[in-house]
Amino acid sequence: MAEDKSLSEVHSTVEIPQAPGFLRRLFAFAGPAYLVSVGYMDPGNWATDLAAGSRYGYALVWVLLMSNAMAVLLQSLSARLGLVSGRDLAQACRDRYPMPVNVALWILCEAAIAATDLAEVIGSAIGLQLLFGVPLIYGVLITALDTFLILLLHQAGIRKMEAFILVLVGTIGACFLVEIVISRPDLPGIAQGFLPGLPDADALYFAIGILGATVMPHNLYLHSALVQSRNVVKTARGIHQSLKFNLIDSVFALNMAFFINAAILVMASAVFHRAGYFDVAEIQDAHKLLAPLVGSKVAPALFALALICSGQSSTITGTLAGQIVMEGFVNIRLRPWLRRLITRLVAITPAVATIVWMGERETGRLLVLSQVCLSLQLSFAVIPLINMVSDKRRMGAFAIRAWVKALAWTTAGVIVALNVKLVMQEVGGWMGKGGVAGLIARAAALPAAIAVGLLLLYVLVEPFLFRRGLWRRPENVHRGGPEPEVGEPSRPFRKVAAALDFGPTDAEVLARAAALASSSRCPLLLVHCVESAGAKALGGEAGDTESQEDLLRLKRYAVALGKYDVEVETELGFGHPVRIIPEIINRHGVELLVVGAHGHKGFSDWLYGSTIDELRHRLNISVLVVGRESPKPPGE
Repeated sequence: MAEDKSLSEVHSTVEIPQAPGFLRRLFAFAGPAYLVSVGYMDPGNWATDLAAGSRYGYALVWVLLMSNAMAVLLQSLSARLGLVSGRDLAQACRDRYPMPVNVALWILCEAAIAATDLAEVIGSAIGLQLLFGVPLIYGVLITALDTFLILLLHQAGIRKMEAFILVLVGTIGACFLVEIVISRPDLPGIAQGFLPGLPDADALYFAIGILGATVMPHNLYLHSALVQSRNVVKTARGIHQSLKFNLIDSVFALNMAFFINAAILVMASAVFHRAGYFDVAEIQDAHKLLAPLVGSKVAPALFALALICSGQSSTITGTLAGQIVMEGFVNIRLRPWLRRLITRLVAITPAVATIVWMGERETGRLLVLSQVCLSLQLSFAVIPLINMVSDKRRMGAFAIRAWVKALAWTTAGVIVALNVKLVMQEVGGWMGKGGVAGLIARAAALPAAIAVGLLLLYVLVEPFLFRRGLWRRPENVHRGGPEPEVGEPSRPFRKVAAALDFGPTDAEVLARAAALASSSRCPLLLVHCVESAGAKALGGEAGDTESQEDLLRLKRYAVALGKYDVEVETELGFGHPVRIIPEIINRHGVELLVVGAHGHKGFSDWLYGSTIDELRHRLNISVLVVGRESPKPPGE
């Protein structure tokens, strides 16, 4: 149904050219990864990259490279899920998990989106302050107006939205290219930064912040939906091609995001760390120090312009992700502008509260904290994603191979291990505090951490539980996946057969079989098996009364159908139908068998046997099962 399609307003709206031409097809597929990539360069990334670069120099460049490699792998898996199954990640979770689990995953994802939006609010407000002198609290309130920008872009269509985002990304990249040239970084130092290592214990906090800012959980939901905006031919060949072009798109777009993130960290290292400013966590401080340290007034202006572009581009993708997770997990549909306004108000509240009670100087710490929150939620998107794309029941031949699965689980293992270590470190610190703060931490933080840990354990072991039959999966699995290559639709059958048991369904069996044989202009074979004791013992030589009467009945049917210009053949079999009918069918070269449903249920089905099911397993042709109708068979 259209209402159940991911991002239904843009679903399958971008046509893919069928004519040969690699570049034309690549251009048609290009776009979703660029919308996703802006989440990898939002203002939250700036805060973590600036803080890490100023404090540790180039030492954490390897974290950016590792995070980017993880991002390419996970985003390609997300695109695979959307293209093959026709479901985004949130919808796939709704299909697979019980409602309480989906609600919990939805709440966690909404918290991650709120954290992302918080970074966008603060980043855009800081950009307005730096470029135009707007007070920070007013800038935060002004960001609520970008709801109208979202509405305008929604109405313009997905391709115009992608073009707008590409312009913003290009602007950010150009600004930082100039910044890199001006700052004159130490190239050997950058090369050394690609060697893994943590300078001190606090570096883990920054490393996880970079990881959370780079591999963003809501981007996995977003990418699996955006790829469905392409009108891909759902055949094996069509999906193979779309996966190839989407991988190219992801690698190019996400490497551009890596360049921008690396440029921010390298600039912070070359400008602030080299000058002895080791604690530049505030974007405002970075802007203020750029001009005197670099010796150019262009650098701070470009910095502020790139920051505004980053905030606005991330706002657009955050809104889309919010729509996807709300509709996907709990099937709640809101108008885009209303959804955007609610999300923005949720983000504005902590930003305003921080500025009013703690001052503008604390916004940098708030940004870094928001990115750590993102990283904590990442496991709950990554693990279900890997389980989904590994499931052959859902993905068929497009389930990921063993080596890809190994890489994916290694990535998930790194993410989970880092996050568990961080949670233990942070919760332990909170619980060690005295007074009211410590009491609140012991009453709230520990139970919350246990609940989240149990949820993580569930999504991790869920495939094992159902594979072993220890748990019953909800019966709402959406059976998507590629459609088979369609054969020639007009090819007629060469021979049709009707298996008769001389019961109440014979009329409908004969009517359907005769109609199919007539439309194909092919012979119709009438088959009946005699199951008397004599027939089973002597076969065709039995010659008993029942066999003679059954043969005469078949002849009467043949004569009656001859009036309708249907060429009819008859054959009487002797013995059990499950064994005899396949032999007759194969000998006559029948391509379609029409049988009647016996209508047995419960104990009767067990008593009389499931003849139709056994027949289907013994035949490699099409079998049409028809029910009982009122008309009598011809000749009766």
